Amino acid sequence: MKVLYACVTCGKQVETDQVVYECPYCAAEKPGAPAARRAGFPRGCLSVVSGDVPRRERGGPVDPLRFLPLPMLNRAAFPAGNTPLVEPDRLRARTGFSRLFFKNDTLNPSGSLKDRASFLVAEQARENGEKCVVLASTGNAGASMACAGAAYGLSVVLFVPASAPRAKLLQSLLYGARVVPIQGTYDDAFGLSIAYTHARGGINRNTGFNPFTVEGKKTVSLEIYNQLGCQAPDVMYVPTGDGVIFSGACKGFADLMKAGCSGRMPVMVVVQAEGSNAISRSWREGRQIVLSSTTTIADSLSVSCPAAGAMALDCLQRYGGRAVEVTDTEISAAHAELAGEAGLFVEPSSAAAWAGFLKDRGNVDPEAGVVVLLTGTGFKDTAAAEKLVALPSACKADLDSALRLLADAYGMKG
Repeated sequence: MKVLYACVTCGKQVETDQVVYECPYCAAEKPGAPAARRAGFPRGCLSVVSGDVPRRERGGPVDPLRFLPLPMLNRAAFPAGNTPLVEPDRLRARTGFSRLFFKNDTLNPSGSLKDRASFLVAEQARENGEKCVVLASTGNAGASMACAGAAYGLSVVLFVPASAPRAKLLQSLLYGARVVPIQGTYDDAFGLSIAYTHARGGINRNTGFNPFTVEGKKTVSLEIYNQLGCQAPDVMYVPTGDGVIFSGACKGFADLMKAGCSGRMPVMVVVQAEGSNAISRSWREGRQIVLSSTTTIADSLSVSCPAAGAMALDCLQRYGGRAVEVTDTEISAAHAELAGEAGLFVEPSSAAAWAGFLKDRGNVDPEAGVVVLLTGTGFKDTAAAEKLVALPSACKADLDSALRLLADAYGMKG
């Protein structure tokens, strides 16, 4: 089936029933190097032009699947989405924000929001008769695509930095992915995966390269709209690395406005790690900035050249959003607070979103409806959690020994 795309860079449109990744007009202007290697953010990032939503959908809850460019035929085999909107009573009381919510996307099949994109890419492969999906990842997208691939019967070839969290790589291997660790960065893996696709074929799932990844991720906003009683939140905090989740979240609310379901866009806040802040700096300085290197405990946010950087910046400027940067110390504190005060065990990238809210809340009305997006489970990076807590040495199996342990390790006396 034909899909209409618009280029974020030049604005030209392309309608085709073929698999496309980049704007052909921009590619013709600057051929040669893979997108991740060019100066500035990658050019020619395509966005799907959404069609009209049937009128009967308007004025009430929407079906997120009706906003997608392909029919979803294997929903039951890979049930991505429909994650809960958490109402954290203790953190509401502590912060004074009575309408604070967490969108808990850690409860997707592979444990991350990335399943929303993998679901749609798997359907794209089915639609085009492809049996192999290729991608680069720091861990979550790879584990997600491997999980979807297992459900759909697809072969998955995954290029990862060797430094990626071990738990994520083991997860991908257990799902059956062909994992290729490389001595390099995510950006190196990104370029290599594109070269592999050109040479060997298959569907390339890379975020910011395959336009369908943004489409899949926008469903998180459609669900939030339903869960808030058919209205958009006032402010939303999104952990951001390559810019695709942020762009997708904006696209979801924009599509609701286009369909006549919602009258406004939330204030969308990019949250980046201070050591991986290409999009935040670019927004603040009014120019595209590519980092020479990155350093952060939030590996999912570690990107030097954001694949969807141009799209994310366009969303920030078009919809009046803003960007916040948080330190690794702030991320660690937020990580512990989410677990200890809300029962939410997330990975550092998700904790960054909460840290961003805490840093930015002085700019928000306490009566506002605020959604913090949690994108990945903490079980994907237990090494980060081990830095926050310590397990006491075993004691003898008698009450006196147990009481001494509780007193010494946790201050429990009397």
